[in-house]
Amino acid sequence: MSELHEKTQKADQSYVMAWSLWVGVFLMLVKLVAAYLTGSAAIYGDAAESVVHVVAVAFAAYSVRLAWKPADDTHHYGHDKVSFLSSGFEGGMISVASMFVVFEAVRRWIEGVPVHRVSEGLMLTGFAALVNLVLGLWLIRKGKKMKSQILRANGLHVLADVWTSAGAVVGLLLVQATGDRMWDSLAALVVGGLVFKSGIVLVKESLGGLMDTVDPEMDKRVREELERECQKRGLTYHNLRLRHSGRIYWVEFHLVVDDGLSVKIAHEIASEVEAAVAKILEPDGRVISHIEPFSEEDRERSWER
Repeated sequence: MSELHEKTQKADQSYVMAWSLWVGVFLMLVKLVAAYLTGSAAIYGDAAESVVHVVAVAFAAYSVRLAWKPADDTHHYGHDKVSFLSSGFEGGMISVASMFVVFEAVRRWIEGVPVHRVSEGLMLTGFAALVNLVLGLWLIRKGKKMKSQILRANGLHVLADVWTSAGAVVGLLLVQATGDRMWDSLAALVVGGLVFKSGIVLVKESLGGLMDTVDPEMDKRVREELERECQKRGLTYHNLRLRHSGRIYWVEFHLVVDDGLSVKIAHEIASEVEAAVAKILEPDGRVISHIEPFSEEDRERSWER
């Protein structure tokens, strides 16, 4: 990826995160007003989740800037793994918020806290859900296009927010229809469960990235490309390593060549194979091969894995 392309990508991601942050702040205020007006446990839970969301987005916005910092003396592989840390932090915050939602729902159910001004609550919460639906889908689309784990995680969090708002709306509608405030607390419990589930999903994905879990689809594509390139040249390969650091795919493998080849020719062949593999990793990929002669292949294999 060229330096100009990297700067453009960084600017685009920062712009998207800025929009997400300011929209999140606005909707958080809308929900806090709705919670104050209605006294609804479900809306209080929804508002609490939004407060957590704003904190998480602020951290994610910082992470976008950090992820694009180049490699240095203390981080030889760059800083983009912070994207997994960011999504894990966001997932953890969501899970904590869900516990508060459940606690508040149970407390209000036991204490019999009344719900009032239901129409205003429905209007404000419904508006927030609609805005978040548009924002969440936009963030996920941008995240896939830019191959950004941070944007994708943020988009999933926003869509989880839509579910919490929808749960609050359903609860208020049932309260309005039946006059029984029990439905508000039940809706809040459902909201808490949905929020917890979305948080766990993000934490799981984050741990997978931090632990270098293999992407099966990309692993298959890389192996197929290596098979084609090696077959054309009468070569073999082994000890393939593939990991994704959040923005960049790193690929390493041993390329087995004829003993009689000069270092220069073997290097040229390896460079051609690396370039072919790098094409399927665009726009962000690093490919490193280790050349070894056929006569040493069995010995080299003995210590693998």
